[in-house]
Amino acid sequence: MATRQLRYNQDPILRKRCKEVKEVDDRIRLLLDDMLDTLHHTENGAALAANQVGILKRLVVIDYYDNLLKLVNPQITESSGTQICVEGCLSFPDRFVKTIRPQKVTVKALNEYGEEIIITGEDEMAKCLCHEIGHLNGEIFLDKAIEDES
Repeated sequence: MATRQLRYNQDPILRKRCKEVKEVDDRIRLLLDDMLDTLHHTENGAALAANQVGILKRLVVIDYYDNLLKLVNPQITESSGTQICVEGCLSFPDRFVKTIRPQKVTVKALNEYGEEIIITGEDEMAKCLCHEIGHLNGEIFLDKAIEDES
């Protein structure tokens, strides 16, 4: 495993839509492991999307609230409720905003072995899933800001 270079602030790759992964193979598993290693070597990180390390593939890793997830092609299939959140982002250090996110989401994805999984996240985990899947669509948390907390 290796750590990857994080992309910051106005880096154009953060605004690009990531491409679907066609096959989950050893190369994808290595990327997921590198992303997780990068996450673990970064302070205050809960999750990381592939474009945050310069890779335009639909990959997310999460190590948050006792959940360790490696997601390939994640997509939100259901959402309900609303919550006001305070969000930060590894790509925007020292920046925090209030957002409105769903209180509960259901996500369909593939795991690191190419098997379909369904995840339900509530509260903080719902926020985290929405934040990271937003990255894959070229969206950043500042797009959702209702109030600056920085």
